[in-house]
Amino acid sequence: MARMDQVNSLLHHELAEALNRHLDLDGCLITVTEVICSPDLKEAKILVSVLPEKFVGTALAKLRHISGDLARDLRPRLKFKNMPTFIWIFDERLLQAAELEKVFKEIE
Repeated sequence: MARMDQVNSLLHHELAEALNRHLDLDGCLITVTEVICSPDLKEAKILVSVLPEKFVGTALAKLRHISGDLARDLRPRLKFKNMPTFIWIFDERLLQAAELEKVFKEIE
């Protein structure tokens, strides 16, 4: 496994656990689907899925609001020289897959 893949995987795992500790949105499930760090580790694009979809805006706003707390929580565990800036992105791939599945069922 390449070094960046290891960094992405480690950050993915730690963020998923940290979200359970720091994020409290009733009636909403947020899942970290992928983490993509820049080679210089200055930024980390974090793709999340949100269920139900009507909470996407609220969830992303809350995630952006607690980014500093998450970084402070992860810093001692990850021991990165510089913690990347978190860029939260809604992962639309699951929605697209569901739409494709509907189309395939209609074709049958």
